[in-house]
Amino acid sequence: MPSSLRVVINTRDQLGETPLWCPRTQMIWWLDIERPRLQSFDERSGRHEVHRFASSFAGSLALHRAGGFVVGLDNSLQRFDPATSRLAPIVDVEPADAGTRLNDGRCDHRGRLWIGTMDAAIEKPLGSFYRVDPSGVVHRLFGDIIVTNSITTSPDDRTLYMSDTRRFKIWAFDLDPDDGVLSNRRVFADYSQDKGRPDGACVDSDGCLWNAVFAGGRVIRYTPAGKVDRVIELPVTNPTCVCFGGADLGTLYITTATKMIAPEVLANEPLAGALLAIEAGARGLREPMFG
Repeated sequence: MPSSLRVVINTRDQLGETPLWCPRTQMIWWLDIERPRLQSFDERSGRHEVHRFASSFAGSLALHRAGGFVVGLDNSLQRFDPATSRLAPIVDVEPADAGTRLNDGRCDHRGRLWIGTMDAAIEKPLGSFYRVDPSGVVHRLFGDIIVTNSITTSPDDRTLYMSDTRRFKIWAFDLDPDDGVLSNRRVFADYSQDKGRPDGACVDSDGCLWNAVFAGGRVIRYTPAGKVDRVIELPVTNPTCVCFGGADLGTLYITTATKMIAPEVLANEPLAGALLAIEAGARGLREPMFG
């Protein structure tokens, strides 16, 4: 275990995901998808708050420019105000009976949300990839996805990254920042040989991509050219997503999961499901907001 790795809080999440540093609250926020709940932790006071939802899944999280969050509940995007616990509908991305659910998503610097769906049973390519404009208009870009993940954009919004976890690849696209059109899809990172599962990702101020490898027990930093630059080995099997936070955006937060770990293995992983952090020697970017 890296000497600078620390446990922020051990909530033993079933499927911890989508950590976001909120500059308004100066706190880290994240989801436990299948319970489903939104959590926050204030490292200054040690206060941990939990907001529960009456849905099957809370699959995606983004900051809303007007305050609060955009939460993907099942196949619906909703604005959530943690101060009042009120939800307000934004848009239904897919029908409730599609057999899918919203998964990973991230905003670009123009306030658009890039988000995908996945087969709720994690078996068939039922998912699609979408761009949701600040007006709430939904654009379906392509389908044939089992599990959408690794969504993030380069610092200049000219490259978009996404993966299909069950196809073991991260792709890069050219992104026109003005009209939101994607082109030139190519393989950025290929996990096919070792069957590593690319999960949540973020980009730092140097344009390098950090990716959590589910079932791989590590976080990998890639240069913009797709070269492995750094590997952080973790004491958990299932890291799920990463983000930069803290006052100087120099802390890498890592969500983890207890899901899909055999009981005999889980018994020896006391930090599975914990929120971890490491001073990564890099700086992140201010998290873009929807709207």
